[in-house]
Order: sequence, then C-alpha cells, then structure tokens
Amino acid sequence: MAFLKRTFVVFLLIYMAWTKVELTTQETVEVYLGDSAQILCQYNVTDGNNQPSDLFVQWFVTSDIRVSRKLIFYGDDKKQKVVDNTDYSDRINVTLDHQEAQLTIQNVQLSDNRQFICHVQEKVFGFAVVTTDLRVFAPPDAPVIKDVMTGISVTNEMPSKVASCEVRNSFPEPNITWYKNSMPLMSSAGHANVSRDPRGFFSVQSTLEYKAVREDEDAYFSCEVSFFVPGGVRTLESNSVNITVYYPSTKVEMWRESPQGLVKEGDTVELRCHGDGNPPPSFIFHRKQDQDVDLESSGHVLILSPVSRNHSGIYQCRPVDSDEYADVKGEIQLPVHYLDPAVVVPKDSEVMLKGEDLTATCNALSSLKTHTVWYKDGKQVGTGNTLHLQDATYGTTGQYHCEVSAPSFPALHSSGSVHIIVRGGPQLVGEDQEVQLEEAIGRMVNLSCEAEGSPLPSISWNIIGTQVTKKAHDTALTCFCVFVSPQNWKEVVRKSNEYVAQSVVSVNVTSDIRALCNVSNDVGTEVKAFNIKAIPSVTTPAPFTPGKSFALTALLSDAFSPFPFYVPEF
Repeated sequence: MAFLKRTFVVFLLIYMAWTKVELTTQETVEVYLGDSAQILCQYNVTDGNNQPSDLFVQWFVTSDIRVSRKLIFYGDDKKQKVVDNTDYSDRINVTLDHQEAQLTIQNVQLSDNRQFICHVQEKVFGFAVVTTDLRVFAPPDAPVIKDVMTGISVTNEMPSKVASCEVRNSFPEPNITWYKNSMPLMSSAGHANVSRDPRGFFSVQSTLEYKAVREDEDAYFSCEVSFFVPGGVRTLESNSVNITVYYPSTKVEMWRESPQGLVKEGDTVELRCHGDGNPPPSFIFHRKQDQDVDLESSGHVLILSPVSRNHSGIYQCRPVDSDEYADVKGEIQLPVHYLDPAVVVPKDSEVMLKGEDLTATCNALSSLKTHTVWYKDGKQVGTGNTLHLQDATYGTTGQYHCEVSAPSFPALHSSGSVHIIVRGGPQLVGEDQEVQLEEAIGRMVNLSCEAEGSPLPSISWNIIGTQVTKKAHDTALTCFCVFVSPQNWKEVVRKSNEYVAQSVVSVNVTSDIRALCNVSNDVGTEVKAFNIKAIPSVTTPAPFTPGKSFALTALLSDAFSPFPFYVPEF
C-alpha cells in the first residue's frame, strides 16, 4: 500500500495559439517493501482554438545517481507499450485517458527507491515533465543487545565498553539510541558502525562506552532502534541488560562467627570480614597492637586455634589492594576468658592433731568473677575460697574438694583437693580408767575395753592373778602375783572401725585378778585396769588372829600390783 504525500508538482507548458498543458503529480510516494505503489500523473490541456490535443505519455526512471534516465513505458490513448528487458518489464502497468496516466509498480523492491518521471508531449507544439520520488521502507529485525562478559571497574579512567546493540535488515538506515533505566543517554555514549549488504539492507552495530559508577550495579541498559515507515517513524526496543560493576569497599564489617557467646581458652575462634565492594574482597588480618604482622588467613576468614589468653586483643581487617581506601577496615574486640587450675593450700594432704584448728584456701586465677564451694563426701561444707576447720575431731579426717566456677560463664570451672588427716593418741571410751569388780570364784566375767584414736589404736591384755601359799608348820603366808593362764581367759570380741577399736575378754575368776587393757598407737598409750575381787565359796570360817588377818588383808590389797611381792612372817 502506497502512502501519498499531499504535495503536488504542477508544470505548465504554454505555447503559441494560447495552448497550454498543466501536469500534476505527487512529490513523493512511500511504500513498504513488497507492496504495490501507484504514481499518478494528471494533465489538463487548454487549447485557445478549442481544438482537441493529441498527447503522448512516457514514464522514465532515474539512475541511482540521477544523472541519467531510462524509459520504461510510452503510449497514447490508442496504444501503450511497456519497454522490454528492464527491471520493470513484468512489474508495471499504466492506465491512461485524456486526464491522467497512473503508473502501478508491483512487488516494490529496494531498487525502486528512486525518482520516476512523467513526460507528457503535445505532438505538435512541445512537452511537459514532472517527477515523483518513490520511497521504499523495510522495517528492521528486532535489535539484539549483548552485554560485556567481564565486569566494569569504576576505577577505570576511560569509558569502558558496556554493551553492543545490533539491528539488521533495515531500509533506509536506522538510528540507535541508548538508554539507562529508561532514560536516554547522550548520543556520544554510543559509537555506531553502519554496513550494507549486497541486497541493499542496512545493518547498524552500536557500542556503548560508558564510565560506570557504583550505583550502576542496579542499572539496566537497553537500546532502541528508530526507523522510517510510510507516513512516520517507529521504534523497537531491545531487552535490558544489567552489567557487573566492580568497585572497592567503602565499608567493612568484622564479626566473630564462632563460638557463640563468651570465648574461653582452648576454643577455636573464627573471625570473618565482609566488605561492601564488588567482587567481595579478600582481607588482610592483623592485631591492632601488631599492625605490621599479618596473620595467616584464608580470604575473608581468620581461624585462631586453640586460643589462649594471649590471643585477647583488638583484631582488624582491611581489603587487599586497598591503598586508596586505606582507612577502610573492620575491627573487633576479642576477649579470651580463662580460669587457671585451682591451687589448694595446704597442698595434697595435711596432718593435724585432734582439737587443733586449720585454715585451707582454694584459689584460681580467672578473667571473670569466681565462686568457690567446698565439698566433703559429696556434701557441701563451705563456700568462698577459705575453709576453716576448728577443734578437729577424727570425723574431720577426709578429702576436701573445692569447685571454682565463673557464674557468668558456666563452661569455666576448676577444682582442687586436700586430704586432711587428724591424728590423736588413744582415748578410752568410758569415764573410769580403773574399774573395781567383785565376782565369785569359778565364775566367768566379761571385760570390755574400747578406745578411739588415729591411727587406729591396737589393744592388748595383761591379766594377772594372785596365789597365797603356806609352808608346813609355818605361821607366815606367802602371796605371789602370777599371770593368769591362757586357759582361764580368752578374747571373745575384737572389732573396729576407722577410729574406734574394741576388745572383750572373758576371764575365769580363780583368784583376785587385775586385768590391764593396753591401748596404743603412734601418738600415745593408755591403760585401763579391771580389779576383780574373788569371793570364795561359803564354808566354816577358820579361827584366826585378828592382827594377822589385818596384815593379810593389807597385803592382799597390794597383790594387784603388777609386780610379785613377798609377805614376811610376823
């Protein structure tokens, strides 16, 4: 379909006898490639003598450079002829009458984009000529945009290639405009390369060169092709592309990835850094107090394992190759908490005497406030770093365990212990160390001896009896103290616990007996005495002299001495 411009060319030919020819045609006709185009050449002939005019019509086309023309049709109202062997021989037809000649071009080609000439001749007096420009339009393919595969650094001093845009198969030559976020860029941003293929179609490739800034990482670039069509201008827009923008970090964040919470000696600590640059930078780590010493790290991670209190301090990181941004760094305070092994005084074990006082201490150096608890046999016996043991008894003996912890950091704890040994000489159980008994001769009597002490006391027995003899015809009595035969006594009970020992002996009373319970340990000795008065069976009493009886009684009372003695005659 052809589009007609509303501009007409009028050519007047006036000649003798007042005859004139007036030609009218379109200045331009616009048509899509492949469509049909109609060019109308109208004429009006005025004869002063009112005689009919005899007109002859010809159609010409110009060459590409418009320096020559070629005949493609001629004829009058009686006979017409399409010239053979031209590009139009099989694509045109002309209809004409007394008022107009219309040229129709079928299947318009790019080569038809030229000037067509209508030549009208009055056979006797002369001719007139008008021209029409036929404009052929071929819309291009959709534009194809390609971004650069590598990123663009904002530190580049010169503009960098951002993307290329190509449009093909257009006629006439199209125009490419670049956009960023739907806003047109200056025309100087794009550099176009125009080419034309053998068929006559134009291709345009435009390269966008642009000095990127950090904010362009979120920008979208596109190209738009504008091209002429019959009656106006149309546009096609490409897809949008987002470019990779490289820029240095202006802010750095540093944090402890692990462990969570407080850090103690022996932990593995992972410190990380992140910069807002692109690509994410690698970092150099160091301690603030040793900035000239770079710590071994991997990319953006610093591993410290195992940490000690000496690792405490301020750690910093800065991006690699950050000379221009030397003040850009991250920083974190790393406190490493500790609790040393508990030190108990006295150390290991301590011997004390029964009744004495003792103060034990348990201390552990720590970075945090600590709390100390003392235990004995699983039971709490005190709090605080000092334990006071007063008026020690044998029950005071044992293992004392102190637990030191940091309430604000339960993972920190330490312990120590001391073994307390209470020593004491034997101490007899019971009030009397001298026991007086009376028992009939021939009876068995049980004697119990019990004592406590540390070390555990040992018990032994000395059992002594008395024997009175009289020689024939002698008036004097002789009294001997002798050890009682083992057949007349035996130990029937022996038992002990940690501090108390007990022994029970059963004694056959055959005479007056003095039984001695000897209790001893490394610290001392105690003796408990049992005095048994043997009572004879009831018989007729023998006469006796009161003075002698008194003397014998007195002497027998001394028979309980552990040493033998002799009673002289009176």
